[in-house]
Amino acid sequence: MNDGTEIVLETQRLLLRPWRVAEAGIQRELWTERDPRVPPHRRINADGRPTLADFEEAIGSNQPTTLGLLALERRVEGDVVGYCGLLESDPGGAAEPELAFELLQRVWGRGYATEASEAVLEWARTHGHERLWASVWDWNAASRRVLAKLAFTEVGRLDPDPERGTSLITTLRL
Repeated sequence: MNDGTEIVLETQRLLLRPWRVAEAGIQRELWTERDPRVPPHRRINADGRPTLADFEEAIGSNQPTTLGLLALERRVEGDVVGYCGLLESDPGGAAEPELAFELLQRVWGRGYATEASEAVLEWARTHGHERLWASVWDWNAASRRVLAKLAFTEVGRLDPDPERGTSLITTLRL
């Protein structure tokens, strides 16, 4: 990630880079695999929206920035298996970026989310961020383990919902 130009981060096994329009199907696949407890506005609806064309349009109109969700490409295989990056959204109002990641189910349990997140955290440190936050559903044990490995600590809970669960708010001082 760098100052307004194309963002690229590299790890031993991964390349984090801007999405390509041809990869819209991967984004849609992520949406189709989401747990049914995820709020409906973040899943494919009964009308099939967002469509592949919707994802293509979103990728095509997205400009490289210093924050964003980067495609997570496995270097050896050359395939995109999810995303990791920073979002500009802060429920506490402190204008601190949020760490976000999501991977296709077929690659769960291989350490990719932790490896990609470590690269994003290092970028954030070197670019002057003092703290990041991340939200995670209380039922999402795998993502909670990733955040624990990265040393995020729980600081609050939002939106308890008997059907969807509770959103846990975590932070990390860099």
